[in-house]
Amino acid sequence: MQGGSSGIGYGLKYQARCIADVKADTDHTSFITGTLSLKEENEVHLIRLSSGGTELICEGLFSHPNEIWDLASCPYDQRIFSTVFSSGESYGAAVWQIPELYGQLNSPQLERIAVLDAHSCKIKCILWWPSGRHDKLVSIDDENLFLWSLDSSRKAAQVISKESAGMLHYLCGGAWDPHDVNAVASTCEWSIQFWDLRTMKKTNSIEHAHVRNVDYDPKKKHILVTAEDESGMRIWDLRMPKVPIKELPGHTHWTWTVKCNPEYNGLILSAGTDSSVNLWLASTSGGTDLTSESPIESPTQRVDALLNSYNDYEDSVYGLAWSSREPSIFASLSYDGRVVVESVKPYLSKK
Repeated sequence: MQGGSSGIGYGLKYQARCIADVKADTDHTSFITGTLSLKEENEVHLIRLSSGGTELICEGLFSHPNEIWDLASCPYDQRIFSTVFSSGESYGAAVWQIPELYGQLNSPQLERIAVLDAHSCKIKCILWWPSGRHDKLVSIDDENLFLWSLDSSRKAAQVISKESAGMLHYLCGGAWDPHDVNAVASTCEWSIQFWDLRTMKKTNSIEHAHVRNVDYDPKKKHILVTAEDESGMRIWDLRMPKVPIKELPGHTHWTWTVKCNPEYNGLILSAGTDSSVNLWLASTSGGTDLTSESPIESPTQRVDALLNSYNDYEDSVYGLAWSSREPSIFASLSYDGRVVVESVKPYLSKK
């Protein structure tokens, strides 16, 4: 199904690539996003969906010193988040805290809790412990994986362990397994590597070219979804990693990012440089039968269907985030700084 956007829009001042769900905010459907301007002072926007679900409200606007290339929200404190940033040639990473009374201040300033300054290579992303209150972070640069201990009260972060990916691997991202807190997947140009954080050693790999992004299925163990430059999307069962269990066509240009729904089995978002967001139902089992947990309204609906394509964008879409509080809602971010929040309720089964 092809269609434009019927979503709710919000405009940033500058170009942007990163948006995240504020998982720790259990009272509001909130997202946090940051800009990517080389010359202007960059901004972090805390936005929430109004109680009526009809508009996006700017809950907080904060200055950020550099271009934001990665942004992630702390899973246990809604005022804490991390960024990876650059100023020209150099890259850095830090953990920030939004001031407690930010709504009452004229120009609230972000408080820098910790600097992740052990990297000598270009930093790619920061991963937070998947759920609950825990002080561990993982950071990934071109060549290395770091495990950190964060002490927000003392405003410090300490490296616990570090491991190199190897001479021929240039890492570009990763994901933390929500079913196994000791397991992290990292991506590079030619493969996906799997790590045990207890030993900081590689446990397995999938030799597969041009993986752009990965996401674990939060509802099913051992399932990983990949976004790939030219071949679209693939779904892997990590117990049988030699070949994917499913393939989806993805986008007409590069498929940039994928996100599995936190509640509904098999519901996946993808975004790409073809200026569109696709909503898929993808069976993550070897069979073709729809389960009772499947969100599709009609049992005759074809498995692995493209449910909808949201194509009312004017630029590449790099950012996607499902809402943890309302799993039928997602936010997308195109490079021109346009945030759109959509509901997928028309594609869920009627209760």
